[in-house]
Amino acid sequence: MLKRKFGDRSEWKRVLKRKYAQTYLENNEFKGYITLLNTIKVTEPLSVSYEEKRVRIVDDGYMWLQQFPLNEHHSVTTMFDANGEIVQWYIDICLCNGVENGIPWMEDLFLDVILLPSGEIIEKDAEELEDALSKGMIDTSLYELAWNEMKKIKRLISTDNFNLIKLSNSHKRILFNNLK
Repeated sequence: MLKRKFGDRSEWKRVLKRKYAQTYLENNEFKGYITLLNTIKVTEPLSVSYEEKRVRIVDDGYMWLQQFPLNEHHSVTTMFDANGEIVQWYIDICLCNGVENGIPWMEDLFLDVILLPSGEIIEKDAEELEDALSKGMIDTSLYELAWNEMKKIKRLISTDNFNLIKLSNSHKRILFNNLK
């Protein structure tokens, strides 16, 4: 069974005080749901390490914009620091995006692509995908779908054609004034 991740991150205990907004967009650039979580107060900051780099991804005043494009096999989370600067884009490879009880979600297919503002691309969780296949959680068609989607995303990023990352700031602006 694949894990479903919701855009409102309501289960996240680290966030003590939050504001949240979401909307559905359909235009020439994007069709799907976007969500914005503002972590006003957290129990403690969260940082991740990529080799020698350490990136803070959650702290007081940070914002996570999540884009759930319809009919795609990925979801993008743009993480902004308290000054509104992008600290990373986290691209989840997923089976599909959907909505339940009005809240957007994606079904995680394990593989992730992280894009840092420097342009560095980091692949994550290949071992989780291998493990899921060996344990029968997914079949070979989902395994191949995940790898093909990752290759597609990396190709689009390297040719400057992955448009969701270019929409991060404008999508954040759309939701910012509706935070509650």
